[in-house]
Amino acid sequence: MKFHEFSAGQTFRTKSLIITPENVKSFAAEFDPQYMHLDEERAKQGRFGGIIASGIQTLAVSFKLWVETGSYGEDIIAGTAMNNIRFIKPVLPGDELYCIVEVIDLAEKKNETGLVTVRLSTFNQAEIKVFEGELTVLVQK
Repeated sequence: MKFHEFSAGQTFRTKSLIITPENVKSFAAEFDPQYMHLDEERAKQGRFGGIIASGIQTLAVSFKLWVETGSYGEDIIAGTAMNNIRFIKPVLPGDELYCIVEVIDLAEKKNETGLVTVRLSTFNQAEIKVFEGELTVLVQK
């Protein structure tokens, strides 16, 4: 979508994605190698009773689900900011995540572009919000 096709308050719902134990461990091994994501025995003794997905993985999955809606299409130029990132509840292996995406701000720029800011709210299969964050991108007019 081009800049002028977005409107404040507009909302989108993404498809869902199941987070598997293999996804959690694979992501963590490369990007967040901490015990709560990798070591099932040690994680069982911890606060969550088992491994949990990295918050960074949850953010990445949320962004993936949003991008896969195709709303930006070929009109996106680049991301410019991420703000108010909150990891609200742990994501467990087996959780099925989806996002509600709301356009919260629009700012016209020069050179036939504009900034679109969206709030990503990610929920699990029990309708519990697990993540929230704002993302701003530069798009063509």
